[in-house]
Amino acid sequence: MRSLGNRWPGSLVGEMKKVKVEDAIGMVLGHDVTRIVPGKFKGPGYRKGHRIKREDIPGFLDLGKEHIYVIDVKEGELHEDDAALRLTHAFSGSGIVHAGPREGKMDLLATHAGLLAINIPLLERVNSQKGLSVATLHDNTPVQKGQVVVSTRVIPLIIKERVILRVEALCGRDARRLVSIAPYRRMRIGLLVTGNEVYRGRIRDRSDDYVGVKVKHHGSTIVKKIVVPDEENRISRSLKELADAGSELILVTAGLSVDPDDVTVAGIKRAGATVGVYGSPVMPGSMFLYAHLDRIPVLGLPACVFHHTSTVFDLVFPRVLAGQEITRRDIIRLGHGGLCLGCNECRYPVCPFGKG
Repeated sequence: MRSLGNRWPGSLVGEMKKVKVEDAIGMVLGHDVTRIVPGKFKGPGYRKGHRIKREDIPGFLDLGKEHIYVIDVKEGELHEDDAALRLTHAFSGSGIVHAGPREGKMDLLATHAGLLAINIPLLERVNSQKGLSVATLHDNTPVQKGQVVVSTRVIPLIIKERVILRVEALCGRDARRLVSIAPYRRMRIGLLVTGNEVYRGRIRDRSDDYVGVKVKHHGSTIVKKIVVPDEENRISRSLKELADAGSELILVTAGLSVDPDDVTVAGIKRAGATVGVYGSPVMPGSMFLYAHLDRIPVLGLPACVFHHTSTVFDLVFPRVLAGQEITRRDIIRLGHGGLCLGCNECRYPVCPFGKG
């Protein structure tokens, strides 16, 4: 075997050698090997970077390849697939499974529905390492079981092991993994519907068709619903009644504007709730309210939840179900990306809404 002494294009390290195919088991193919079926197919029978197995030998011989060029992987170097697998183990937190490796690429998938958590500072540090590419969905994206949330690739066929060791050390020093999925809690939810027009039957209560459907979609249950007129005392008493019924989260809709006859906010305060946020930089959903009645989160949902497919409710509700404590800072940050495009066919969360 004679070393050609040339660096393989696209590889940071590694030299090529010409070897007999029978001697190449366990080695890394340094070039595509073309397979031709007259009139049917012409393309790679074996791809560059393929790790050669004993069962591949007849196939190479059938293609007329008694000798092939392989990449010599030396001590302190890693094949792209081995490196990709080690990266995946370093990255992955709870709720993640992987597919691959193939040609240095690994996909990370969600094992269950939930809220995606991406450690953005760690992601930036990893992507600053030479020869690595890690692409993710946005932090706090609601995802479904089996959905690809991260795709990572080792760019060269052969990479210095010290690059992977450096990434493993970065991930090991960080308390949070680069990617994880927080499962949705199955919560008992109380629903308070306010409004004279609904209470007196002048218009139909549509809360089940809009809010109720989304609650069910995320695996939670509305344990009690109360409809009340625009009366501060009634709103206050009903909130306490929902809390006493075992609600772990209370949703209130609507009457959250600054009109003089909208007294929902006053009723929430009268019940003893502490309002942390009133108003959000999200359209639709600017009159959103977030409060606590004792330890029970209260989400005040403006009337837009009945007129728009995706609103501030879709941005905040999954985060509460995933166990996040919403802060004023969290709501402020929604402003970047908080303008819904109002598409004719809503595809949220596959869109920029709420992805600042």
